[in-house]
Amino acid sequence: MRYQHCIFDLYGTLVDIHTDERSPRLWARMAEVYRRHGALYRPGELRDAYFRAVKELEGGDAPGQDAHEAHPEIQIERVFRRLYGSKGVEADEGLTARTALTFRRCSTEYLRLYEGAAELLHALRTRGRGVWLLSNAQSIFTRWELERLGIAPLFDGVYLSSDHGCKKPDPRFFQILLRERGIDPAGAVMVGNDGTCDIAGARAVGLDTVYVRTGLSPDEPLPGADHVLDGMDWRRVLAILAGDGESPAKSSE
Repeated sequence: MRYQHCIFDLYGTLVDIHTDERSPRLWARMAEVYRRHGALYRPGELRDAYFRAVKELEGGDAPGQDAHEAHPEIQIERVFRRLYGSKGVEADEGLTARTALTFRRCSTEYLRLYEGAAELLHALRTRGRGVWLLSNAQSIFTRWELERLGIAPLFDGVYLSSDHGCKKPDPRFFQILLRERGIDPAGAVMVGNDGTCDIAGARAVGLDTVYVRTGLSPDEPLPGADHVLDGMDWRRVLAILAGDGESPAKSSE
């Protein structure tokens, strides 16, 4: 057995997504949502307040967060709650969650699985591999999207950066998964589309790596991954991960 555990990035690796968080239509819609609950914003005012709050929270305003941390992560719900509070409205957990999901739906132009992504995850599970998700993502957005895409049941565990206060390439994020699940890095592999976050981060904790270049990959030189593929060819990835005739030598496709 080549690898006992396969760890996947999500967006840009298994899922193709495009969002526009600066769309005038988005902020007109969000201003209407806030207005209905007593928080009066002009669309441009709300947009600016949103990005300002994100920046402030990422700078260390979140409880227990170090302002000098290299790769902090926030919970986006706190941003939407703060925006209500700034207008004197006390938002409970339910209102905050509904507002956050409205924002995500209205800012997402498309969300779809790459061809063969679900088949790949299913094939690995049937071969007895541990299949894990490790993604820089907001839990309130991503858990809903995993259900919507129908792939939530295909993971043995889901690790999202907003749940842990740090994100890739921070080694601590990888180590949380490895430690909690008792995974030996020598028997595990990371699959991702980002040379810094996915590949360099994984290599720093001793994981083998598969780099899949997609339309969402950063504009960067090809990373020093153990395997480099030009696109999500799920049969090729399966051969590498499951050891179905794949040589252990580094490959570049």
